[in-house]
Amino acid sequence: MTFLHHHSHVHRRVAEGTSSPTLGAGAPGVTVEFLTLPEDVGNAFSIMRGVVPAGVVVPLHSHDEAEAFFIVDGTQQVLIQGPDGLEWNDFHAGDYVNVPPGTPHAHRNVSDRPAVDLIITTARMGRFFLEVGKPEADRPAPRTPDDVAQFIATAVRYGYSLGTPEENAAVGIELPGVPPGRQ
Repeated sequence: MTFLHHHSHVHRRVAEGTSSPTLGAGAPGVTVEFLTLPEDVGNAFSIMRGVVPAGVVVPLHSHDEAEAFFIVDGTQQVLIQGPDGLEWNDFHAGDYVNVPPGTPHAHRNVSDRPAVDLIITTARMGRFFLEVGKPEADRPAPRTPDDVAQFIATAVRYGYSLGTPEENAAVGIELPGVPPGRQ
């Protein structure tokens, strides 16, 4: 019997950060670090450490990939499907959120410190983050119009749905650069 030799990856104290490169991941200030790259596990899944800084919002979106979040540190609100439609829920360290494929969702950190998640998703979504992510050191702040256009084009190519300014406003999210009343 032949055994394949794969490298084991151990990340200790994930809440504090890892030795993996930090990539900017769409919303300003949001970063991911890959704990498991898609190719590490035969393209079965991808696990990332995600950080949502204080005051940052990840706008309304959906995708055909399943995505789950285990809150490692901090607090955030996640907009998920409830019995009466989309509703904001508070989640804290130790909580787990499963977002089924095709479900609209959003995140916002209304606390005064970063929220840290383990993001468990498909290898395909991992490849999306690898494609849109830029090394944090190389990423201008704020994002340029070209950064935004590239992110949107990549999301569309992957078949992801991004909420319109009106859809975001309906759930209490004001998009940067869109004046109130113009959503």
